[in-house]
Amino acid sequence: MLLPKKVKHRKWQSQRLNPKRITPDTRGLSLSFGSFGLKSESAFRLTSNQIESARKAMTRALGKTGKVWIRVFPDRPYTSKPPEVGMGKGKGDPQGYCFQVLPGRVIFEVDGAEEPIAREALRKAGTKLPLKTRIISR
Repeated sequence: MLLPKKVKHRKWQSQRLNPKRITPDTRGLSLSFGSFGLKSESAFRLTSNQIESARKAMTRALGKTGKVWIRVFPDRPYTSKPPEVGMGKGKGDPQGYCFQVLPGRVIFEVDGAEEPIAREALRKAGTKLPLKTRIISR
């Protein structure tokens, strides 16, 4: 799983997004390393577990031929309180790390595999993620 070695602040504020005001991302929009990529079409917070499960599915589908690049890194801590605890008494403990994905961001890139194999691997990775994705190519 991906997580930062060191963080400046243990807990972050929530930064709730209004769904009507979500604008497309301005960074990471095009392919930089590979020939094929998985691009997000909706906004969501990807946890490190979701990124890792998509990576595993993709590398298994690619076999030894392809190379994979992960273009996102979960550095935002998220918290939760234990079940059946009353309101108040402060914020919950950090549970893990996530990455805020906005529409248009390239999440994964693949190179070194033939087109049908690369597309199938990216499709499998997209099914593991809780957002709408699209496969793009150079």
